[in-house]
Amino acid sequence: MWRSGLNSRSTTTAQALKEKKWDALVIGGGHNGLTAAAYLARGGLSVAVLERRHVIGGAAVTEEIIPGFKFSRCSYLQSLLRPSVIRELELKRHGLKLLKPTATTFTPCLDGRYLLLGHDDERNYLEISKFSKYDADAFPRYENQLYKFCKLMDFVLDSQAPETLQWDSSFTDWMRDKLEKSVFWARFLGHIMVLGQKDMVNFMDLLLSPTSKVLNKWFESDILKAVLAGDAIVGSMASIHTPGSGYVLLHHVMGETDGDRNVWSHVEGGMGSVSTAISNAAIEAGASIMTNAEVSQLMIGNSGTIEGVLLADGTRVRSSVVLSNATPHRTFLGLVPRDALPEDFLRAIENSDYNSGTTKINVAVDKLPWFHCCGSNNTEAGPQHTATIHICSESMDNIGSACQDARNGLPSKRPVMEMTIPSSLDKTISPPGKHVVSLFTQYTPYKPSDGSWENPTYREAYAKRCFSLIDEYAPGFSSSIIGYDMLTPPDLEREFGLTGGNIFHGATGLDSLFFMRPAKGWSGYRTPVKGLYLCGSGTHPGGGVMAAPGRNAAQIALRDFKKHHSW
Repeated sequence: MWRSGLNSRSTTTAQALKEKKWDALVIGGGHNGLTAAAYLARGGLSVAVLERRHVIGGAAVTEEIIPGFKFSRCSYLQSLLRPSVIRELELKRHGLKLLKPTATTFTPCLDGRYLLLGHDDERNYLEISKFSKYDADAFPRYENQLYKFCKLMDFVLDSQAPETLQWDSSFTDWMRDKLEKSVFWARFLGHIMVLGQKDMVNFMDLLLSPTSKVLNKWFESDILKAVLAGDAIVGSMASIHTPGSGYVLLHHVMGETDGDRNVWSHVEGGMGSVSTAISNAAIEAGASIMTNAEVSQLMIGNSGTIEGVLLADGTRVRSSVVLSNATPHRTFLGLVPRDALPEDFLRAIENSDYNSGTTKINVAVDKLPWFHCCGSNNTEAGPQHTATIHICSESMDNIGSACQDARNGLPSKRPVMEMTIPSSLDKTISPPGKHVVSLFTQYTPYKPSDGSWENPTYREAYAKRCFSLIDEYAPGFSSSIIGYDMLTPPDLEREFGLTGGNIFHGATGLDSLFFMRPAKGWSGYRTPVKGLYLCGSGTHPGGGVMAAPGRNAAQIALRDFKKHHSW
């Protein structure tokens, strides 16, 4: 069972924590913080991870909220975890087991039809042809165009942003930095040359266009466009009509499982097993991990450099290197004294977009949902149960209306829902015959104009609305519910430290990526406070369970440490 995290396995005591000066401290035991700790420890540094909660994992966590049912409370599918991290940290040896679905997406319709897509191109052609022969012909071309962009995107995701040096640097540092940037841009241009001008223009069109425009150019059937548009709205308050939202369509092919593109897998034991595997790698390398260790303030010396952290219980932990896996907002406006930061930097952080329309509902049920469009009520799991199931997503108009409700200050009347049933493949997370259902619902404003998420009646009304909508597609779903756990945007902020409830540590629009993440001039993981680094999803390349920010930040911090310390 993955519930109590590392409480019983903490590799150091509170007394030892404060008596020792550590080479590096990591604030937050989310998957990126654990990844950073693993790479730092493998580099020879003494590292302590300080996690506020009783359990590690951050948003990649498994918890048994209802007895016998283990919920992936926040993140719920795995595809974006970088292959380099899986390979370098030997995560499969450390217990990571990925479970591939037998189908990729399932979209039931109220008129009795459905669209079921999977790994077989011929079967996909037949499925799409039920709605449009034109779209069935166009779909392989659409995917192939996105696949062309993958090598460029892989390069960008795995690279550190080539940011200008900000801290005092020697001539040697300056020259090394110039050389590294030249190498980056040469490789970047190489990828562009491989694409060629036509594909590069198509790539820019995808990056800059609204999702709706991109999909309307490719397809004619409402249901296929809606299924694909779902990739572009996850975790966002952006409309599918927002310029630049087309970029997130790349998530359709950007992720992979065991080398297979566009396969979003379940993880045996829930998403917490990803964090457990990374923590195992970190501990094996010598890292120490402490739960129930909330950092209340960063200690900064008179020279403006990091000296350690102050815990909520008053414990002082010393180190000249600190990596924060907290959001940029929490790090700079909650942990760093305001007078330690430049005003223009503070303004940039204060004005970052943390809007979120996400409410996650984890449900324990006593039987598999039966979708009436699939015919006979078979109690065994079918391909549709292993897929990502799209509810209230039969057209882009459905998605647009749901978003507009939230922009008007109201939870969506018909929320767009991604349903997954991990227990259809993973028999370790629920009692025999019973199942875990994950509902990723949108859109829900942080502060609704017609009520408050602190009101139990208001909360229950939203949950029941979602369940009733599922009943329209899967009769009897509501009556199968044993219990549920619901996380609104304020819950995600309070319990998991996700500012505004934003699952990506900040918006992922084009104005908030690459050189602009978390703020212009500070995309290279270093911060205005010398010795303080960011290693979470609020840095390049952004959110999702990637582990790329943790890996990249650790490499920068390790290089700086080695430069300033004799070995």
